[in-house]
Amino acid sequence: MRLLISFAALFLSVLLLQLSSGGVGPLDALSGLALGFSRQEIGLLGSAHFTGFFIGCWWAPRLMGSVGHSRAFAAFTAAGAIGLMSHMLIIDPYAWALMRVASGMCVAGCYTVIEAWLQAKVTNQTRGRTMGVYRVVDMTGSMAAQLIIGVLDPASYVSYNLLAIVCCAALLPLTLTTVRQPETPASPRLRPRLAYERSPLAAAGVLAAALSSASFRMVGPVYGQEVGLSIDQIAYFMASFVLGGAIAQYPVGWLADRFDRRRVLIWLSIAAVISSAITIFASGLGTAGVMLTAGLFGLTTFPIYSVAASHAHDFASDAERVELSAALMFYYALGAIAAPYIASLLIDIFGPKALFILIAAGHVVLVVFGLTRMRARPAPADRTRFTYAPRTSFIIGRLTRRSRSEPKG
Repeated sequence: MRLLISFAALFLSVLLLQLSSGGVGPLDALSGLALGFSRQEIGLLGSAHFTGFFIGCWWAPRLMGSVGHSRAFAAFTAAGAIGLMSHMLIIDPYAWALMRVASGMCVAGCYTVIEAWLQAKVTNQTRGRTMGVYRVVDMTGSMAAQLIIGVLDPASYVSYNLLAIVCCAALLPLTLTTVRQPETPASPRLRPRLAYERSPLAAAGVLAAALSSASFRMVGPVYGQEVGLSIDQIAYFMASFVLGGAIAQYPVGWLADRFDRRRVLIWLSIAAVISSAITIFASGLGTAGVMLTAGLFGLTTFPIYSVAASHAHDFASDAERVELSAALMFYYALGAIAAPYIASLLIDIFGPKALFILIAAGHVVLVVFGLTRMRARPAPADRTRFTYAPRTSFIIGRLTRRSRSEPKG
């Protein structure tokens, strides 16, 4: 209980930040459709978000070193709030793309500050419990953010203003806390080649995870509207995806700790192809069928990043873990920048089913590559523990380093 109280301000900031930043993606997609944006332009908004996300991941540690944790958090939050409130002042997709860059910077920057703060305050005895609570808070906020779309009107100043208010509210717990802010950690070097050198399959798996998650999160509302869902149903549709992913973490982690992680990754990709096919054919089975398949899709695709990351860390030394986590995040950001735009372009040409055809094709490639890599070298004899790896900031590698270094129990 004392642990929860000591980090209460940080966790509350995470929850409010997720409610704000997690809601803007689907709201932008629905608002863009209401305002007559093309599907490519809506996809561009999702790509712009992850462009800002990558900039924020790179810049945040340096800004913390210049002005401190609290001021850096305030600056990134202000950027996100400005981006949200500016939406209905300028109705233009390219202007909105710049605003989404600001929102992406806000997410990455704020998470970097929070995770650096957590890393400085946790001990080896409290690290596991802290990360457990952090994961629950993050997942809860993410799922609630999808549900909140059901009560926000698209293309409404009030809707964006409400999200901006929640974003500003995330400032209060962290900036008013009486806990002394920590020393600024050194920035991890960004060495993208490190991930490929340690495990080409892990790098490919992270790209496949970005293709699945980023395209669904950013373009999923377009798909939902195309198959006849109402706005409140789209909210449940998106939340089902997050819920399915949350449910999958423990059983997939159990499998990844007991079997060859390459096999787990391959079978997850096969399941993702099957769930994509089921989702395509279930679009005509009514609302219940669409919701169930969204949960199944999240169940099969959401854990892929964590399995790929754990496999990469099996080949890394303890000294490389932070930089390896940053390199994997780099590959994820690259895939997430490209995926929404490509998905929206294909939907515009071939219809809503193209979203899941694209995702299935990506996972077929991952299966083939995984089978090829299994012939290239054997599985490592000593493996790290499976660790749920949030795609939040380059700093996350420090929080998970200890648990990865411990032998499997």
